[in-house]
Amino acid sequence: MRRIESMQNTQVKHWKKLVTVRKERDKTGEFLVEGFHLVEEALKNQETVLALVVREGMNIPQTWNVDNIEIIEITMDIAKEIAETEHSQGIYAHCSQPKTTIDQQQSWKRLLFVDAVQDPGNVGTMIRTADAAGLDAVILGKGSADAFNPKTVRSGQGSHFHIPVVRGELSEWVQTCKEQNIPVFGTSLDESVVYNHIEPQERFALIMGNEGSGLSPELLVQTDVNLKIPLFGQAESLNVAVATGILLYTLVPIQIES
Repeated sequence: MRRIESMQNTQVKHWKKLVTVRKERDKTGEFLVEGFHLVEEALKNQETVLALVVREGMNIPQTWNVDNIEIIEITMDIAKEIAETEHSQGIYAHCSQPKTTIDQQQSWKRLLFVDAVQDPGNVGTMIRTADAAGLDAVILGKGSADAFNPKTVRSGQGSHFHIPVVRGELSEWVQTCKEQNIPVFGTSLDESVVYNHIEPQERFALIMGNEGSGLSPELLVQTDVNLKIPLFGQAESLNVAVATGILLYTLVPIQIES
């Protein structure tokens, strides 16, 4: 086990940047996860874990397989410096962002497209919901929160290690879906169908739009069908992550196990 005691250590400065600076995450293709649950999920995909970072005095659970993982012990002060949460559990995983190949992407048949959703908590919950619904991937379009922002990762609750999350130009992805005869569903109040009038789909892409303005006009004209969720009370709208859950579980065929 290696130990770092200096706040000026280059590794410590790098971890801090991974927490606070999107450009650092983009440039290096790395990110930091914090807390027992997220670290445990990361360790299930050991190829993504570059190092396990542990606050002094902290015990690693015996059930974790860390045989091939570098473990770095840090001081209390360093742990506070790199912590993103107010009451940190003092355990972190320094990870590389999972990558996908073109071949893998061509096999995806159930997709969630996220159009300029800016709140990291919403984006993380949408990733988690797509994972729970058994989708193949989540594509984050221009203007969306960073997939590997600490708040996004925390809201995802480990789903970043289960389902591919990639950035992309959504118009190009829509065209790819059309070439593969994958129906594309949008969300709109105009010229739309009530969501539960749609049959479950073996293949589909669902586009969810910005919290305030909805889908961008250039994407709206490319959809095959637009869906709406009726509001029966006095609320002006549904949270975008909640709406995503309703629509995904409408579109995904549900097989009830006997």
